[in-house]
Parts: sequence; structure tokens; C-alpha cells
Amino acid sequence: MPLPFRRPQACLAMLLLWGAATAQAQSLRQLYEAALGYDATYQSALASARASQARADQARAGLLPQVGMQAGAQHNWSETSVLGGSSSRAFNTLNAALVGSQPLYRPANRIALNQGQRAAEAAQINLAGAEQDLIVRLAQAYFDVLAAQDTLASVRALKAAVNEQLQAARRNFEVGTTTITDTREAQARFDLATAQEIATENDLRVKKLALDQLVGRSGVEPRPLAQPITLPPLQPGEVAAWVEQATEQHPGVRQARAALDIARLETDKARAGHRPTLDLQASVGQTRYPDGNPSLSAAPRASARTTNASVGVVLNWPLFAGFAVENRIRETLSLEDKAQADLDNVQRAVSQATRAAFFGVQSGLGQVKALQAAEASSLTALQANQLGYQVGVRINIDVLNAQSQLYQTQRDLARARYEVLLGGLRLKQAAGALSDADLTPINQMLVP
Repeated sequence: MPLPFRRPQACLAMLLLWGAATAQAQSLRQLYEAALGYDATYQSALASARASQARADQARAGLLPQVGMQAGAQHNWSETSVLGGSSSRAFNTLNAALVGSQPLYRPANRIALNQGQRAAEAAQINLAGAEQDLIVRLAQAYFDVLAAQDTLASVRALKAAVNEQLQAARRNFEVGTTTITDTREAQARFDLATAQEIATENDLRVKKLALDQLVGRSGVEPRPLAQPITLPPLQPGEVAAWVEQATEQHPGVRQARAALDIARLETDKARAGHRPTLDLQASVGQTRYPDGNPSLSAAPRASARTTNASVGVVLNWPLFAGFAVENRIRETLSLEDKAQADLDNVQRAVSQATRAAFFGVQSGLGQVKALQAAEASSLTALQANQLGYQVGVRINIDVLNAQSQLYQTQRDLARARYEVLLGGLRLKQAAGALSDADLTPINQMLVP
């Protein structure tokens, strides 16, 4: 009698139906929305971007008017001696003034504003990079859970098939058509499958905890890929196009360019140390003498007050500062060279990473096709070995080996598909083109 054969896809479908009955499965896009408001790394980058914008607004204050109020109260003593005679007097003074200034020409302040704006742009670039990193980390955790579920389903299907082979070996031994060796071989494979099942269950538990922690939820059930699945090809299909895009748009490259711009502006600000500054200043104030103005001879005890107002332009031109400006310029020029070297280093690293990601996706697509062919061949080999075992031309170990090969191939195929999808996201991240819109095509591949 031929042995029944259970495809792992059927076992996986049963597991998915059971999971749907116990929890509402979430798509990759839904979990991304949850992670966006929970992930600490992204929230840190968001707070940093807000702080950088606030610093840029602070730098703008150096070009805007400054207004202040001053007030004071004094108690004074005066003593006057004339021709041997002397007189003394004590009096109080109250004063208040409103003082304002408007920078007319301050090149260093203008450069500081430009630096603040570039720093705010760099922080926004860093935020975009953090968002791309979150997408990749979420996809990694998501596919890790799916891969662990596929592995568990495959191990359980293998365990069930080995158990059927074990029962058949026992029956054949009881009727005397096989030796005890077949039973012991099947028992050994069954015990090994049981151990693999325990390890795989624990691995799935750990992967789910990692996904739960990333999105801030408990009991997350990711939706699996629908079968059959067709993986999209790379667009564009030339590595040079990806590298060119990466060297222009990658967040790391853009941040390094912003750092170089800031370094160049710092050099300009250092050179501005030799330039003059011009400010418009104005003030209006009043001084009160409750006990009388001592400088007035008439009615010295009568309360008096004086109002003063002024407006003018103040020029400040530094002539010599002990070579501080010259040495500062030398320092900033060296820091500018460092920023240029850092930019070159980032561009080279990004180019290499983009090439590696591109060829990784290409290799993954080839592996998927090869594993699909291997799956069909392994299934045919297993069926042939099962039939040969029944007619006596194959032994029990041949069937067990064919079973292991089939289920291993199916596990590798599932993982290869996940690696291709994840590799596509990493390639777009390397090129600086990754966004949440890239999750939509993957969502469309999931089970509705």
C-alpha cells in the first residue's frame, strides 16, 4: 500500500487558519504605522530634527532687532567744601530706560544663520535615514517571523511524514517483511524531527517577541505571503544606475555634503573676524529725583525729572586680535579638508554597499528559481522512492533521506523569497530611495 504524503503547504495552511481564528493578522504596512509612533530610534531622530530647527531659529536672532529695558534706584551722598565751608546732602535717584539695537552689517551673524539652516536640513536628512532604517528593521523582523513559521510548519510536516514511515516500518517488521533496522532508522529520524520542532518553536517565540517589541504591541500575527508568488525583477536592471543614485541621494552622503557646507561656512565666519560691524542703536530713558536735583540751585528740594533720548550708528572695526583670527582660519581650513575626506569616504562606502545589495538581490532571484526547480525535483524523487520502497527496490533510509531533502528545499525556498524582498528594500535604502510607499507592493503579495 503506498504511503500517504502530506505537502508542507497543506500543514502551513492549517497553521494559518488556526492563527486567524485566534488573532487578527496584521500587514506590513499596518505594523509600520504602529512602529513609527513607538520606535525609540526614530523618535530620537525626530526630536533631534526639531531641536536643530530650533537652533536655526536661534541663529536668526542675530539679524533681528534687540530691545531691552533697564531700571534702577540709587541713594546718593554728596559733600561740597568752598572756602573753608562745607555742606552735605543725601538724595535719591530713580531711572528707567528702553534700549534697542538693529544689526546693519554683521557678516558673521549672517553666516551663522546659514550654518543653522544647513544643520537643520542635515537633521531632516538624518530623520529620513532613520525612517528608512525603521522600514528595513521592521521588514527584517516581519520576515523573520514568517520564516520561523514556515520552518515550524515544515518541521511538523516532516515529523508527521517520518511518523507515518515509522508506523509502516513497524507494521512491516511485525509481518516479517523488513528488519528492525528500518524501524530504528525511522525512530531516529522521528526523534531528530521532534528535537528540531522544539528548537523551532522556541526560535519562533523569540522572533515574535522581537517583532512585538519593535511595534509596541503584543501577540502580533503577521500576514504571510500568498501562494503562488511571483517576485518582481530589479528596476532598473543595471548596477551603475543604482550606484549613481546612491552617491547622490543616500542620507549618509547628503549629510556628509551638509557637513562640508557647514565647514566651509565656518571658514567664512572665521574670515569675518577681520571685518567691521555696524549697528543702529536707540534709547529713551528718564531719571527722577524725588528729593530734588542737586545740580539745580533753584528749588533744590522740589521733585525733578530728566528725559533723555538718543539714536545713532555704531561702527566697530577690529584691527588686531593677537593672531587669533588667522589661527582660527587655519583651523577651519583643516576641518574643511576633513569634511571633504569624510564625504569621499562615505561615497565610496555607499557605492560598495549598493553594488553588494544589487548583486545580492540578483543572486537571490536566481536562487529562488533554482530552488523552485529543486522543489519539484525533490518531490518527484520522494514519490519515486516511496513507490520503490513499496515494490522492494528502495530501502527505508532512501525514503527518509528524500523526505528530509524535500522539506529542507522548501524551507530554503521560503527563506530565499523573504531574502529577495528584504534585499530589495535594502537596495533602495542603499540608493537613498526607500520610502513607506515601497511597502505597498509587498502588502499586495500578502494573504488578504
